[in-house]
Amino acid sequence: MKESVVILCAGGPAPGINTVVATVAKKFLNNGYEVIGLHGGYGPLFKEEQKSDFLRVDIRMADRIHSRGGSALRMSRYKPKDEEFKTEFFIKHNVKLLVTVGGDDTASSANRLSKFLAANKLDVANIHVPKTIDNDLPLPDGIPTFGYQTAKEEGTRITLTVSEDARTTGVWFVVSAMGREAGHLAFGIGMASHAAMVIVPEMFNKVECSFDRIVRLMISSIIKRQILGLDHGVIIVSEGVFHNLGDAEIRESGIQFTFDEHGHPELGTISKGQVFNQLLQKRLKTLGLKIKSRPEDLGYELRCVRPMGYDLTYCTSLGTGVFKLFKEGKTGCMVTLDKNEMIVPLYLKDVEDPITGKVKPRLLNLERDRVYNTLNGIMHYLTPSDYEAAHKWLPNPEEYDFARILDW
Repeated sequence: MKESVVILCAGGPAPGINTVVATVAKKFLNNGYEVIGLHGGYGPLFKEEQKSDFLRVDIRMADRIHSRGGSALRMSRYKPKDEEFKTEFFIKHNVKLLVTVGGDDTASSANRLSKFLAANKLDVANIHVPKTIDNDLPLPDGIPTFGYQTAKEEGTRITLTVSEDARTTGVWFVVSAMGREAGHLAFGIGMASHAAMVIVPEMFNKVECSFDRIVRLMISSIIKRQILGLDHGVIIVSEGVFHNLGDAEIRESGIQFTFDEHGHPELGTISKGQVFNQLLQKRLKTLGLKIKSRPEDLGYELRCVRPMGYDLTYCTSLGTGVFKLFKEGKTGCMVTLDKNEMIVPLYLKDVEDPITGKVKPRLLNLERDRVYNTLNGIMHYLTPSDYEAAHKWLPNPEEYDFARILDW
């Protein structure tokens, strides 16, 4: 029986998945391996085998899909528990390498699975390809996760379009951008589009994140632009701020949420832009300000677009890098590029949380020049020098002072 390589994709889509799958397949097919693609993430590895759960990736398929958006392998967010792990699939198909494509959850599951396979003395390497439009995996300094650049490009295109709508109609747009714990995507889009205000989780590093502070930051920007003679603009809020809000804060917001069986708000079923916009409009009316705003969400439409040239070449490098690391005997690692564009392994055990075993997220560094200078030169918000002028719209401008809101 031929030795085989198994590829699975988990989590949410990101531009470049098909490029990785196609490149890995081409390299291993050319070297005499069989390539098996799984549908449904980790699920098929640990349940009774169904023909619909996997396919043989041949050269025709690889050649056809390499530049497409989306994923030819059906994805899933299923997270296997340690007690579900089994060895049968790996033995039956003579698997020598498991290639996992995904973000932090997928990498964390890969880390646990690697330990299980090693403990059972199974000669199966595992190499993880870091994928997420959130850019929050702890890769070498300055290296993005694949899919991020394309998602940022598409998000910037949409944001610039609504910016023109705002300018044309004299309204504000409140844009929610994907990103769980980190604000890379929201900030990247905001920086590229010169958004009037960008609100990301990392900004609440000295104070508790709350809807009140988020709304005050939005109004700070709106009034500053009024002082400058600008009656329109775009505010971008990372949906990751929800991860810093408690259930009580969400319940008391006045927004109608549905709740899961554990009593937690089901955030995935609502428009985050709508939530932020409603709260903004409610505060504006309280202040007696007739300022129009509209919600916009940047989410699912960013995940399956055709990868731009950057991600096509980057993912090709990562795919060929999988083969390189495998031949070098590497396992339990992520395939990455360093700043010199050399393939290097990043071992999952070196980036896991010692308590939870999960891969630690990479947060936006507010001290970086590009971030700091954008916060302090491009964004619009109230400072003490604006108090006198701001009294035209606000009875208490100091409460909307950007630095005071964040205790910076």
